[in-house]
Amino acid sequence: MVNIERLSTGIKEFDELIEGGIPRSFFVAVTGEPGTGKTIFCIHFINEGVRVGDKCIYVTTEESKESIIRQAAQFGFNFEKAIEEKKLILIDALMGKDEQWSLKSLELDELVEKVIEGKKFLGFGRSRVVIDSLSAFWLDKPAMARKYSYYLKKVLSKWDFTILVTSQYAITTSSAFGWGVEHVSDGIIRFRRGIKEGILKRYVIVEKMRQTQHSLRLHEINIDSSRGLYIVGATEERREDYALPKKVSEKIKKVEQEKENNLP
Repeated sequence: MVNIERLSTGIKEFDELIEGGIPRSFFVAVTGEPGTGKTIFCIHFINEGVRVGDKCIYVTTEESKESIIRQAAQFGFNFEKAIEEKKLILIDALMGKDEQWSLKSLELDELVEKVIEGKKFLGFGRSRVVIDSLSAFWLDKPAMARKYSYYLKKVLSKWDFTILVTSQYAITTSSAFGWGVEHVSDGIIRFRRGIKEGILKRYVIVEKMRQTQHSLRLHEINIDSSRGLYIVGATEERREDYALPKKVSEKIKKVEQEKENNLP
């Protein structure tokens, strides 16, 4: 039996869905509509890394550095202290400030260079990086999603990173914001939302995790200030109830293939 080293997500009930955690050096896509819990899931992942002594980097493209620190603090995670103790680097790719841990533009090469600089600063050892979200790097060139994702995975895996990247997902934009990431990922964690009896419900399903006998069930999740994100329990809904219709999926794949064929 092959012994696979796994990194805890910091959410015990979720780890149980994936045989204890995410395999080391994996590139995992965390996809979902806005407001479904992707960022909070990533905050848990990084906080757990800080707790166990991993070298941690969080890249934020859609919120400010201060916003991420405040969100973490809501759940009792002291990112400010972790940064001061050089256990965490928070790279701000939104504000474009002229600071060491900021990106002046959303260029993938600049991102990779900054993450590697961060790893050298933090030192040798097992590492975690979150890019929230990777979609921001190809908003004006969606056909490059797969190429960019592959490049990022190839380079950062050599630096002993386990990588979580978030991407926006909706029926009208799935091909532009999520499809390329999913093609090259080692794992796909998809977040969903829906209204039941007038109440917003959030869900998560592990659609893919290589080298793992993962759960195939859709699970309801909840978020509160005392526990952060946690699993409520498995639902009765089938995977088919939350997947794109087969015809829609086939059409998206066809469009993606046509885009790739037209790349220079």
